[in-house]
Amino acid sequence: MQIKAIVIEIDDLISKIKLDYVIQKKIEEPLSINMFNTTDSPDKSTKGVNGEFVFFQLLIDCLLRMRSNQMDKNELITLCKKEYENNDSELNKIIEFENNYSYEKALWWYTRDTFFYKILNKALRSQNIHMLFLFRSFIVDIRRQLYHYMHSKSVHVYRSQLMSIEELDDLKKNIGQFISINSFFSTSNEPSIALLFMAETNQETNLQRVLFEIDAVYNADTTKPFADISSESHFAEESEVLFMLGSIFRLNSISYGDNQIWTIRMTLCSDDEHEFKQVFTFMKKQNGTGETNLRTFAKILWKMGKLDLAEKYYIRLLNQLPTNDPLLLNLYENLGEIAALKHDYNMSIQWHQKSLNIKQSTVSTTTNHNIDRTRKFLGMSIDSQTENAY
Repeated sequence: MQIKAIVIEIDDLISKIKLDYVIQKKIEEPLSINMFNTTDSPDKSTKGVNGEFVFFQLLIDCLLRMRSNQMDKNELITLCKKEYENNDSELNKIIEFENNYSYEKALWWYTRDTFFYKILNKALRSQNIHMLFLFRSFIVDIRRQLYHYMHSKSVHVYRSQLMSIEELDDLKKNIGQFISINSFFSTSNEPSIALLFMAETNQETNLQRVLFEIDAVYNADTTKPFADISSESHFAEESEVLFMLGSIFRLNSISYGDNQIWTIRMTLCSDDEHEFKQVFTFMKKQNGTGETNLRTFAKILWKMGKLDLAEKYYIRLLNQLPTNDPLLLNLYENLGEIAALKHDYNMSIQWHQKSLNIKQSTVSTTTNHNIDRTRKFLGMSIDSQTENAY
């Protein structure tokens, strides 16, 4: 039996129990990891395993540069209330959040054991894109606070984790390569804290005890932020160092010790690592510079092959635009092409007809070619529909 602490005061005991519960929960939550293998040929950089890595980075980059609005925040609150509609305690916290949240308290809310942490991390683990879209302004706030408290020197930090044998085997095959942690990555300055909550495992669970050891040096220009957040955390005793969502690490080694714990050693990487230059050049071309928008977001989802989601955000943008907005023409064409890719030719024709109507109402020499192109597409869609009917 392991003695974790000797506590005399009842308040201290309650705080200790709460902290133990929070840390234990982090250890047991599965990590969402993408891998990037530099031995693959360049033309595979947007396909397969590497494609998942690149597009997740691309998606998060887009979200972090997209302006937030009250409508999206209200939708998030509504969904959170629905999730906890039978939990009065959590509903009270949601109302508190709705009424009192400010960006200076982002880390406090994230580290507190509430709906905020639970729903955000669930969305990150499952890559629930719509929930991440709704959470984007709060993710930006967390990043802002991490920049504010960021380390100016190197750190050596630790994290304990339960992992399946299959997950470990995948990591062993990629030693020397790169991994992206698709969530905020919580670590501790103190190895004793990380090891203290390393639960015993048994053969039935198929879970292995893992200790991450991470070296990190901050580069303001090219590294995602990380910081000791003890001063802002709801649990200051945890000595927590938090790494930004999507942080990239080089996987240096994996070893198994006499204590029956796997040790995984990693180094935080910057965006301009030699192996990443081609990837991030590609990313910058996709998203451009400055503020992004729903159209950019939908375009990325389209390229990821998530046609239903791309369609959803094109329509979301469509519903926000005035009826005379010049962007409508392009949106109708985009929606028509997506509908065709989904083999919904009737809907494709309807979208392209809307596009054609706009062109015909503003006929000029410069648009004649576009009208012909749209008519040709409509003809092809009808032919394809006819072929599918037989």
